[in-house]
Amino acid sequence: MENKKIVLASNNPGKVKEINELLVDTVFHILPQSEFNVIEAEETGLTFVENAIIKARNAARYTNHPVIADDSGIEVIGLKGRPGIYSARYAGIDASDEDNRNKLIEDIKPLHKKDRNARFVCSMVFLRHAEDPTPFISQGIWDGVVIMTPHGQNGFGYDPIFYVPTDNCTSAELSPEIKNKLSHRGQALMNLIKQISEM
Repeated sequence: MENKKIVLASNNPGKVKEINELLVDTVFHILPQSEFNVIEAEETGLTFVENAIIKARNAARYTNHPVIADDSGIEVIGLKGRPGIYSARYAGIDASDEDNRNKLIEDIKPLHKKDRNARFVCSMVFLRHAEDPTPFISQGIWDGVVIMTPHGQNGFGYDPIFYVPTDNCTSAELSPEIKNKLSHRGQALMNLIKQISEM
């Protein structure tokens, strides 16, 4: 069966790679929006799902393809859910992953250990076209704890400081196969693909 091409409304190569690994046994194949010279949308939403829909509509207008978009981030209990929707730019607009991790480590230093409990959240949407009035929406949540010292080389973003108690290691120390089964993005994507396949 021919692969069904879907644009991912992201220029993050780590995210493109991770999602294509999750889709390896399906008929779907992800293309990054950068292949279509999409100008990134301004994320003006106040929730993960609002931002995902904004990004998806933007990419669909540029590409005339079906689009998957996600907005995801880390929420820390003791920081009242921050960084949340600002996770990718927590240390500033052009902050690197390392900059964002370092800011979060500084911010959790005064917190009691129990207040460092955190969760990764991913809201993911699928639009058939730019004007699609009924987007498919899925959400995944992955519970863990933010730690002070990064560990592991896999993954990206906050993975090296997101400790997973069930596996006694950080997200960045998990193999891609195990991470994809556990992660917020894996949960959201598998649920979304199930919805799309039943369409």
